[in-house]
Amino acid sequence: MQKLFLLFLISSFLGFAQGENQQLVTATATLKDSTIIKAESIFGIDNYGTFYYSTENNTFNKKTKDTIISYSNFQLGEITSANTFNPLKINLFYKDFNTVIILDNRLAEISKIDFNSNTTYKNVSFVSSGYNNTLWLFNEDFQYLELYDYASNKTKLKTVPVQSKVLDLKSDYNYCFLLTENYLYIYNYFGSLIRKLKNTGYESLAFNEAHLVLKKEDSLFILEKNQTEILPVKHPKMLINQFLVTNETVYLYRENLLYQYQLKLD
Repeated sequence: MQKLFLLFLISSFLGFAQGENQQLVTATATLKDSTIIKAESIFGIDNYGTFYYSTENNTFNKKTKDTIISYSNFQLGEITSANTFNPLKINLFYKDFNTVIILDNRLAEISKIDFNSNTTYKNVSFVSSGYNNTLWLFNEDFQYLELYDYASNKTKLKTVPVQSKVLDLKSDYNYCFLLTENYLYIYNYFGSLIRKLKNTGYESLAFNEAHLVLKKEDSLFILEKNQTEILPVKHPKMLINQFLVTNETVYLYRENLLYQYQLKLD
């Protein structure tokens, strides 16, 4: 009996120690480079170093190593968000006019979706890219996500309404991440809820195929693909105005400087 009791104590201690070690796992962001860029907002950076950003007068820009091309629509006012995940179908959202513009890779206009004059009116507060000709929309009136096909003007699916204020929305072909004041919701492309995590103060998020990065005040946190534990990211203390993630790189933007940090799990 004493041997069994001793074995139980050892097993309990080892389990506790393993739990403690798991808590010590963090991610580190190490500064690699910085670039001077004057922008109102930075919306995306791809693997080839192409920058997508807005400047004064609400002009949307695509900057490569050799060229800068621009798109402007002064009638629609300020660009609320831009999703560059699919560079052949970039979407610009103008919340004040409840309108989305779809651009090709030369920033030529492909489609204009005016939800005010749409057959079924939609009061949209967040927009992100889906697969093919679809967009993830957050319907402010009904408090749910819609997967909307703008080519056929049809809603393909709707999620269950959420019960708290929405803070951010990001997506790719396979997943959609909805951050509210209470929870982080993760959906697959069928609109099924696959994960729901408590929001402990996160304000916004950035997403790439490898990682989901969340911001809380001037700190960053990471949720790895197919994981449930959100880990803190060690990085130099600084005011974070905007942030993006591309593969293993996190970009922080402030005061006309874009800082490039290499992500590494410890």
